[in-house]
Amino acid sequence: MICVGIDVSKEKSTVCILKPYGELLCSPYEIKHTESELSELSNIILRMNDEVKVVMEATGVYHIPVLNFLKEKGIFISVINPLIMKKYASMTLRKGKTDKIDSIKIANYGIDNWFRLEEYQLTEEIYEELKLLGRQYSHYVKMKIESKLALGNILDKTMPGIKNLLKSGGANSKKDKLNDFVEEYWHFDNISKKSEKQFISSYLKWAKKMGYHQNETKAKHIYAIALEGIPTLSSSSPSTKMLVLESVRVLNEINQTLELILSQMRELSRGLKEYEVIKEMPGVGETLGPRLIAEIGDVRRFKNGKSLVAYAGIDAPPYESGQFTGTKRHISKRGSSLLRKTGYEVMKCLKSNKPLEDPVYQFMLKKELEGKAHKVAKIAALNKFLRIYYARVKEVYSS
Repeated sequence: MICVGIDVSKEKSTVCILKPYGELLCSPYEIKHTESELSELSNIILRMNDEVKVVMEATGVYHIPVLNFLKEKGIFISVINPLIMKKYASMTLRKGKTDKIDSIKIANYGIDNWFRLEEYQLTEEIYEELKLLGRQYSHYVKMKIESKLALGNILDKTMPGIKNLLKSGGANSKKDKLNDFVEEYWHFDNISKKSEKQFISSYLKWAKKMGYHQNETKAKHIYAIALEGIPTLSSSSPSTKMLVLESVRVLNEINQTLELILSQMRELSRGLKEYEVIKEMPGVGETLGPRLIAEIGDVRRFKNGKSLVAYAGIDAPPYESGQFTGTKRHISKRGSSLLRKTGYEVMKCLKSNKPLEDPVYQFMLKKELEGKAHKVAKIAALNKFLRIYYARVKEVYSS
């Protein structure tokens, strides 16, 4: 048996070819991620008259060109979790880290765990595309939160107290009343220079035009705080208007981008067998459904429901030592943080909608009645939800 250890880095890799007992067939050398050099490596592997396995670490996106190229040639490749490799490398007494040393360690790991190596299976292109869209969606949600905070800081100087009267849209909201209002009236001076009757009339026309509830009482409250408020940025300064309107513009563009990404995720998800089943699950729907699929991917790659729970990082590994058995265990958090976040949003939706017939919601209530904290109850319910998710999707593909 021959193990090819590849230490992947950006645009290049270090390759070591090893046999058992530390016999080097090829000393570590560098290759670039180009078609010619990867073709040369694949030819070397395919010419060997023994069973060959290639081992590499998962390195974000850097290993993907090497992985895809060698898989297309029909070569066995095992992709190892970096944490596992780090623990394996830490067993040596003499510490040292270079690309050449790392490639030898990876090859040694392959030899030592030869019969436990699992061949990497390429997922369908649609799941990879959904995953990419999901990660970008999460990125823009973070940008939206930061932009809202920046706008909030400016409004505290131009329209103090306005945030308490007008509700800002959530992360998944298509409309944002506060944002739209500030775009129309960017400073309290624009309100206070009008009479109360003029402003109420103007506000009601604006609300009708934008599709919001025409609330005369709300208009009176806004006018009152505009008269009493003390802005610390002058409306006469050109910088004030520019900063407010630019913050609004950025938020509007981010909202449009989020909606565009989500609509593309919906379109891709509709082509999957599990979409309709997942969409019908309580707490999911058309917004969280595509995001769940994007983070979980193809469930057929998991052995069972426990594997999916572990992938989410909400499993609590057992701990025993002698006569002691740990009972109050924390979740591992070694898994997809985005899947945990998306799953937690599903649990919050369940809590808001209260579907009494749903077993996951009943389980959440049961945990709360046992005295568990609300967050703990939601995570426990998420554990149950993921097991049900796994079973239902597997049933779709097995039928």
